[in-house]
Formats: sequence, C-alpha cells, structure tokens
Amino acid sequence: MKLKPLRKDLTKFLKDHNLEKKWEKAKNLFEENIRHPSLHTELLEPHWRGIYSFRVDIKYRTLYFITKSGAAEVFAITKHYKK
Repeated sequence: MKLKPLRKDLTKFLKDHNLEKKWEKAKNLFEENIRHPSLHTELLEPHWRGIYSFRVDIKYRTLYFITKSGAAEVFAITKHYKK
C-alpha cells in the first residue's frame, strides 16, 4: 500500500527522536506488505473510526487512516506505552 508523504512536523519528530532509519525500514515493509509480522499492524478501537497503527520500533507506533484514493496517510507518531 502506498504511503502519502509525511507532514513536516512528523519528519521533524522522526529526526528529533533519531528514528529516521527505523522509519524508512518500517515504511518499506508497509508499502510491500501492510500485514508484515514485524509491523504489528492493527485496527484501533473503536473500529468505526478507521484508524490503524503499525510499529516503527518497540517504543513508537504510527497512526494512520486510508484515504478515499486508497493511500495511507500518517497523522501521528506516538509512544506506544505511556509510562
């Protein structure tokens, strides 16, 4: 599945958290196979909202939705566990 380009604030977040290489790896896996086991892709609750996530690394997850054109648009990159 095609990923739309990231907004500038998300690109800055990746750079600030030293996740650029991990993002590229996860992005490539996602575009090849959105169900790749290492991505841990899931549909979040409540399901009717259509918000999905996949793993950038063990600590960070990407939140996205599917656009009408069929591409995935990332709207947030967050810490997976809030400890």
